[in-house]
Amino acid sequence: MATEAAYIRRLDHYSTAQLIQAAEKLLAEYGSATHPDMFDALPEAAARLEEPIREALRPVFPTEGLFILRGLEIDDSDLGPTPAHWSSVGNAGALWDVTLLLITTLLGRPIAWEGQQDGRAVNNIVPSPGHELEQTGASSTVLLSPHTEDAFHPERAHLLVLCCIRNHDRVGTTAASIRRTGLSPEDVALLSRPVLPILPDDAYKKLPDFSGEPVPVRTLWESPDGLTLRFDPAYTPLEQADDDHREAYARLEAELARVSMSVALEPGDVMIVDNDLVVHGRVPFRPRYDGTDRWLKRALVSIPGRDSRPESERDEHGYGQSAIKL
Repeated sequence: MATEAAYIRRLDHYSTAQLIQAAEKLLAEYGSATHPDMFDALPEAAARLEEPIREALRPVFPTEGLFILRGLEIDDSDLGPTPAHWSSVGNAGALWDVTLLLITTLLGRPIAWEGQQDGRAVNNIVPSPGHELEQTGASSTVLLSPHTEDAFHPERAHLLVLCCIRNHDRVGTTAASIRRTGLSPEDVALLSRPVLPILPDDAYKKLPDFSGEPVPVRTLWESPDGLTLRFDPAYTPLEQADDDHREAYARLEAELARVSMSVALEPGDVMIVDNDLVVHGRVPFRPRYDGTDRWLKRALVSIPGRDSRPESERDEHGYGQSAIKL
């Protein structure tokens, strides 16, 4: 991957203050980051933000497929303890929820999921007791495998936005771009065939009334601006594929590992990831559950009119899970 300077974008103090003041005004008016009327007010509030903020958030990505916005400052003493579970967050860090929603509104259109974290537009990523070994954001002691966010669904976000609230242990967030890999044309062709499904991850509420069969999807394809991927090995039943497909998939995994970077996000860092180019994950760490563990906030962005996915995805059922476009 490129040097740090290639993917860091810095907000000046004036722009940072303007962004925070806009978030404070919305929070004061609506009282909560989850108030439904606040979402209607977001576009107008975002439109008042000045050009330096817009320029810093212009969603033009280099080959790396990500950038980190730096300049926001989070005072750890004002946060309260890291919650033990997303459901106990309440309004903790609500100012940063609203700040993140303003950022996502400038990038595109915020989306949420009915079946994840009660449909909240900003999700909280915290280690939770009993979930240490899962392949979800609540895990900790296991490697969170590199993956496309919500890879199972045809309406998955175009952009993933992660805001670091607390990271005392400098736990690394990993990222790898498909356009940095060196796969052979033969492997690209093989993995461009819809052979295996990607199943919903364990962070979603199961829908007991859904009876559809898993749908095979493409792992790779050529979009108008280059090679693109849809990848989640932890929820892909590779044992159902033939040897050639499994071997090509293993070479893709190895290539993504080869070009992977690990970033220890600092409080206030906002990482914007192109979900069509980059898989992300997290290195293992040992949680303390004492209120000081790693805490990220996550938001998702759809870019209206973006043409980056096969037409065949329009026919997928998404396992009954519904995206909410805010």
